[in-house]
Amino acid sequence: MRMFVQYLQEKGYAENTVDSYSFAICQLIDKTQSLTNQSLLAHKEWLVSSFAPKTVNNRIGAINTYLDFIAFDGIRLKGVRIQQKPFLDNVISNEQYMQLISGLKQDGDWFWYFIVRFLGCTGARVSELRQFKVEHVTAGYMDIVSKGQKLRRIWIPDSLREESLTWKAKPMNGLLFPGKNDNAITSRGISVGLKRAALRYGVDQDVVYPHSFRHLFAKNFINRNPDISLLADLMGHESIETTRIYLRRTADEQRAAVDEAVNW
Repeated sequence: MRMFVQYLQEKGYAENTVDSYSFAICQLIDKTQSLTNQSLLAHKEWLVSSFAPKTVNNRIGAINTYLDFIAFDGIRLKGVRIQQKPFLDNVISNEQYMQLISGLKQDGDWFWYFIVRFLGCTGARVSELRQFKVEHVTAGYMDIVSKGQKLRRIWIPDSLREESLTWKAKPMNGLLFPGKNDNAITSRGISVGLKRAALRYGVDQDVVYPHSFRHLFAKNFINRNPDISLLADLMGHESIETTRIYLRRTADEQRAAVDEAVNW
C-alpha cells in the first residue's frame, strides 16, 4: 500500500484523493481473497448496494487506478450512471454567506473570516485553499498544476487581496492558513471549523461546507458575467458540461421563480 500511495503522490494526486483511494483499496483487499474478474465484479455489486452512486464511482476510480498500478491482467470496472438533479441542493445563499462573514468579522475571528472569504471569492477547492501563501496574496494569484499537467490560475480579487494583506502584514511569507506545527490546516479541520462557525452564527450547517462556497462563487460569477468558457477555466473544469451545473438554480430559487412567473 505504501508503494501505491507513493505512486499517487508522484502522479500529483491531491492529498484528499490519495487518502480516499488508499481507503478504497484497503477496503477492496479486506473484502476479496484474491483479485479476479469475478471478485472485482462481486465487489462492485457490494459497493452499489451499500453506497451512493458518487461514492461508488470514486471507489471504482481508485480500484481501476490500482489495477493499472499493479498491471492487473483483467477487466477494469465501469462506473455507474449518476442521475443529475435538475436543481442544486444544499448550496449556501448570498444571505447566509453574508450572515457568516458578518458574524466572524464582528467577533474579530479573522482566521475563519478569511477562510470563508477565500472560498467564496476565488472558487478554490479545499485542497487548493490549503496551498495559499502570503506570497500569492501579494501577487494576486496562485498557479496550480493539475495531475494532467494543466495550468490553472486562481485569481484573488483586488478587494480581498488588499483586505487580507492588512491582516497578514507580518510575516510577509508562509502559509496563509497554517494548522498545527506550522503545517497547512487539514481539509477535515477546515470542514469542522466551518460547521462550528455556522452553528455559532445561526446558519444552516447543511449548507456550510467547503464545496458549497465553490458553488456560490460560480453562481455569482455567471450571474454577473455570462461567459461560461471563462468560468470553466476559472473553475479548472476540463469540459464546459461540468460547468453547466452552475447555471441551475436551487430548489428554493426554482420555487420562487415559478411562484413569480405563473399567474394564470
